[in-house]
Amino acid sequence: MSDEAPHELPSRTARKREAEAAQALGRRLTQLKPEQLAAAPLGDELHTAIADYQRFPSHGAQRRQLQFIGRLMRDADMDAITTYLDTLEGQSAAARAQFANTERWREQLLHEPDALTRFIAEHPDVDRQKLRQLIKKAQSAQTEAARKIEARALFRYIVDFDDN
Repeated sequence: MSDEAPHELPSRTARKREAEAAQALGRRLTQLKPEQLAAAPLGDELHTAIADYQRFPSHGAQRRQLQFIGRLMRDADMDAITTYLDTLEGQSAAARAQFANTERWREQLLHEPDALTRFIAEHPDVDRQKLRQLIKKAQSAQTEAARKIEARALFRYIVDFDDN
């Protein structure tokens, strides 16, 4: 006789909840663009199943394929996939912190005279001329709409530079 307690199986409700969570995660994956999907931490079979889902025109075929994707998701590393999707969607703590840091730099560059010197000191590889042009365009825009457009361009430049 063994002293170990028998291993209890999860209840039917718990299994159903897990299956629905896997299918919901699979549904999020089906919304990705091809280049995002290629970078996702997925197995070949799951990647192919999602690509097939995106090709199917009929609702019924997509529904059945989604169930199949949900079944494949049970064997996948759901934590890694969730982390990847959250990062893509900007929901991770790191993504929010990066966004806040970029926003802070943009505001400082637009409103503080010594911010450009600090930014260049922290990022010595930055294209100084392009950065100065973007700041000047945003500061000298005539209308509020034009200021917003130029401020967004500066924000995108900072984001693109930080990604490199």
